[in-house]
Amino acid sequence: MQRDDFDGDWVRRDWCWMRALRDSLPVWIVSLGVLAWALPGRATALPEAARAAVERLVQAQTAGLPGKASVSYRTGANLPDCASDFEAFMPTGQTPWGRVSIGLRCRDAQPWTRYVAANVVIQGTYYVAARAMSAGEALLPGDYVKRTGDLSALPRSIVTDTADLEGVTVSQRIAAGAPLRKDLMRGVVVIQQGQTVQVVAQGAGFAISTEGKAMTQAEAGEAVRARTRDGRLVTGVADADGRIHLAQ
Repeated sequence: MQRDDFDGDWVRRDWCWMRALRDSLPVWIVSLGVLAWALPGRATALPEAARAAVERLVQAQTAGLPGKASVSYRTGANLPDCASDFEAFMPTGQTPWGRVSIGLRCRDAQPWTRYVAANVVIQGTYYVAARAMSAGEALLPGDYVKRTGDLSALPRSIVTDTADLEGVTVSQRIAAGAPLRKDLMRGVVVIQQGQTVQVVAQGAGFAISTEGKAMTQAEAGEAVRARTRDGRLVTGVADADGRIHLAQ
């Protein structure tokens, strides 16, 4: 092969490659545009009235949860015009936190329903183990520390109130720094079956106590049965000091 022929083939291959790149460039540009539109986190053009309806729904749905809820949107779709008020709703079976799909209804003459992709974050306080603990250890105040973060990203049984950590033992090994969960705790048995206990009845302006014998064992806050000295069988709630409080 002559050098001129070799150079000519090389030039032709370069030219063909450049033409293919030129022809495919618009396709790549369109594909990148579609990808950028589809990526989560793109700000939506929701009307202010629609945002207000979503905010009201989320606040109502999370009213009983610890922490403060906030909403960010993950959808890139615009909504049709709506002259009347928006009605926001949560699809059946969907929890009101994390990555959610929220419905919006418009009750105009030509009503419509759309769904917007959102992320509901619940910022609040929770507790983590200050040290590694083994099963059977009693949990003491110095064994846990407070943290603040997104509760929606943590297990449902996460502990958010120190009252849930009083008088409990660890039911399985917990690593240092791990979030404390209610399902990893069990209450301390404060009344043993057959134990002599104080049975307390309280009301408006009076308090009566007598001795009895526990018929069952109980943890603090659990129902327990006892037989009093006069032979009556009563049911009450065990407190942390091992007494039985009768229901009024």
